[in-house]
Amino acid sequence: MKAITLVGSTGSIGTQTLDIVAQYPSEFRIVGLAAGNNVDMLAEQIRAFRPSIAAICAEEKLLVLREAVKDVDPQPILLAGEAGVIEVARYGDAETVVTGIVGCAGLLPTIAAIEAGKDIALANKETLIAGAPVVLPLVEKHGVKLLPADSEHSAIFQCLQGVPKGGLRRILLTASGGAFRDWATEKLAEVTVADAIKHPNWSMGRKITVDSATLMNKGLEVIEAHFLFGLNYDDIEIVIHPQSIIHSLIELQDTSVLAQLGWPDMRLPILYALSWPERIYTNWERLDLVKAGSLTFKEPDHQKYPCMKLAYAVGRSGGSMPAVLNAANEQAVALFLAEKIRYLDIARCLESVCDRHQNDQCNNPSLDDIIAADRWARQEVISITQKLDSRVISLR
Repeated sequence: MKAITLVGSTGSIGTQTLDIVAQYPSEFRIVGLAAGNNVDMLAEQIRAFRPSIAAICAEEKLLVLREAVKDVDPQPILLAGEAGVIEVARYGDAETVVTGIVGCAGLLPTIAAIEAGKDIALANKETLIAGAPVVLPLVEKHGVKLLPADSEHSAIFQCLQGVPKGGLRRILLTASGGAFRDWATEKLAEVTVADAIKHPNWSMGRKITVDSATLMNKGLEVIEAHFLFGLNYDDIEIVIHPQSIIHSLIELQDTSVLAQLGWPDMRLPILYALSWPERIYTNWERLDLVKAGSLTFKEPDHQKYPCMKLAYAVGRSGGSMPAVLNAANEQAVALFLAEKIRYLDIARCLESVCDRHQNDQCNNPSLDDIIAADRWARQEVISITQKLDSRVISLR
């Protein structure tokens, strides 16, 4: 039985991970849980899975959590704040830590887990996008595994099983095209928050659904794929695949192309990250190609998706620039979701922040440099938007 700790337990990745644990109690057990501020859901999870330790990031809710689980036996260690989440990540005999925290908040808990010698089921892409200069040397030093738990990188990882070293030639990341794949570009000026959070294929959180609409999620995945699989940016491509049946493809040196297919269901990549190198039987709906019908592909529209081009440029620039892009995107999307900026202002804001950082970026950043870059980028986004009318924004 594999011992697992889950940070970000009340989010989309977290709840689906716990669905898997509940379905396979003889395969997995929960050692630790950490959540952001959903104290009621965390309390329910503690009752259901009986972890040895749990933390709520919102410190003011610790007493509420204690009261909610006071009759749980055995009583778990209960902690709060960022320090509490970090302690959960490094605690006990967990073999694998699932990093389901959204955004750069997942970086420090992931580092703590790596330093404690735990394998990482990586659902938090920001760990590598912002933190690769620090994280990858630690992974090598401590001899742990980074196992991708998001659909695209899991697909690549699955296709690579059995491929000899040096056999990989090209990666093709598939993208659904998000909420606006069928919209005319000129209509994007009219986008509302309600429009942007309607993903046509996947059920995800609000932030990642907006990233899917802008295609920033795919741009960030290109940067993550560069670090995970060691290919140059020229050899990582994005292709729009509206059906989301092929989750990504690899091309080998002899031009053979391998793909991983399945219904759009995040449980599959999570299960593979938890069970690798084994394959566990499931009773989930099996892929029916006749039912799936036609599988189509097209080149992304660079005018509709300017964030994609920016992400490639940032990845090639390297250093602290990816951390700046990631943080600026988190802040800009938060402002959009709060209806303080318009949809098209997201990309304009990101480009402006990256331009301003160009001459100040650190080429070999430390953890402190990455945290400082993250903080600067968030404040820069706020500064830019505060100087402008919140409904008529022109960043150029």
